[in-house]
Amino acid sequence: MLRLLAPLVVLCALAAPVAVIAQQAQIAFGGLRQDTSLPVQVDAESLTVDQADGSATFSGNVRVEQGTMRLAAAMVRVEYAPGGGAISQLHASGGVTFVNAADAAEAKEAVYSIAEGRVVMTGDVLLTQGRSAISGQKLVIDLKAGTGVMEGGVSTVFVPGSK
Repeated sequence: MLRLLAPLVVLCALAAPVAVIAQQAQIAFGGLRQDTSLPVQVDAESLTVDQADGSATFSGNVRVEQGTMRLAAAMVRVEYAPGGGAISQLHASGGVTFVNAADAAEAKEAVYSIAEGRVVMTGDVLLTQGRSAISGQKLVIDLKAGTGVMEGGVSTVFVPGSK
């Protein structure tokens, strides 16, 4: 009887969504590729500029756009490269949402290093790609390569047939 049930159990397990718990997961981010040389547009309710440290802080419904990439948060601190002009990093906090194509991620905080094309999201990170989802404590996205790594108590649900 067990020999007859074993193939059925395997078949059922393959057909159902799979939950995986790990400490680190490599992620393909084909939809998250980004041209980091495109201009960055920031919209917010208020802006404070600090000439002493060369930063600007946007607050209240902050929206950042670069090409097809969108970042939203309660506050975004902009750091400029030495000598002024180009933005070097964006520090987002307060309900951060990062969206590009069909991929979306949420976290407590995020740092976007423009020249490197790297986004580091921390604090209760949730990434959705189609119907699949992955969560952890830290997500590092390489926008130039279209790849990412999730770390810290990673939990994943893959839905067969979805992205």
